[in-house]
Amino acid sequence: MYESEFRPTHVTPRHAVPAWAETGRDQERPSAWLDPLLPVRVIDRRGDWCRVECSNGWTAWVDGRPLVSVPDEPPAAGIPLGRTSDPRPLLARVEQVVGDYRRALEELMAGRTDDAAFRAGTRGARVGVLVDGDEVWLFDAEHDRWCYCDGPALATFAAAAEPSACDPTVSRRPTQQGGGP
Repeated sequence: MYESEFRPTHVTPRHAVPAWAETGRDQERPSAWLDPLLPVRVIDRRGDWCRVECSNGWTAWVDGRPLVSVPDEPPAAGIPLGRTSDPRPLLARVEQVVGDYRRALEELMAGRTDDAAFRAGTRGARVGVLVDGDEVWLFDAEHDRWCYCDGPALATFAAAAEPSACDPTVSRRPTQQGGGP
């Protein structure tokens, strides 16, 4: 069931992530693979293992170390962002890549190209965008980072550190540390 209030706490890295029904790699093969840059919500943690929920409600266990934190609040929450970074070039890049992808897909769907040509023509295309009212998160593929924009201001956000092993006596709910979940 799709949850309209789904708010991701992390995104998967730029490579697919193996997922298991249970913690540990006792199973020979993962149950599934999570797509690159997939928004997920961490709902439980056991050491480096994280139980994640996807926007469609599906849950699985993954190695949480490569997950990238998405903050609940923008970088430096409460402090006005500097107005020196212009979001328009990054938004133009998103439009260009999505437009190129759409044109390549149209060619494939119309039968004017084949799967191999489609894959070759879209290889290297990387964008990410999440629009939430007047706020937007943009993936800057050139610099391999996520940026937050609240209108005319653009600020870079990067995860400060990988998750550490949890103390079993501490709540397993994700916590906010240093401006991120």
